Amino acid sequence: MYERRSERVISRRIFLRRLVNHLLVAALMVILVLWIGVSGYHWLAGFSWIDSLLEASMILGGMGPINSLATDTAKLFASTYALFSGLAFIAMMGIILAPVAHRMLHKFHADERDL
Repeated sequence: MYERRSERVISRRIFLRRLVNHLLVAALMVILVLWIGVSGYHWLAGFSWIDSLLEASMILGGMGPINSLATDTAKLFASTYALFSGLAFIAMMGIILAPVAHRMLHKFHADERDL
């Protein structure tokens, strides 16, 4: 998927295409993780679909909960979803930053060969 150290740095057009592909994968992850949260808040906490979307979005965005939870099951789900969301966020940032970091390191190595 990525060029090797001995290969030339890819063109800007190919790099931008690679970056867009990584952004699409991260966007799909956001949709999947948000869907898990909305479903959980709706079915386990008994929130409406809109309130579930708000709650899941706030947790995924790192802002914190909005509504109070009545049952222990809902509280366990919220706790698990909050931890899962944090890990998912880290994974998404890795997916987004991977092509940028690779290109930067590849360019530094290419410049080193030119010396």
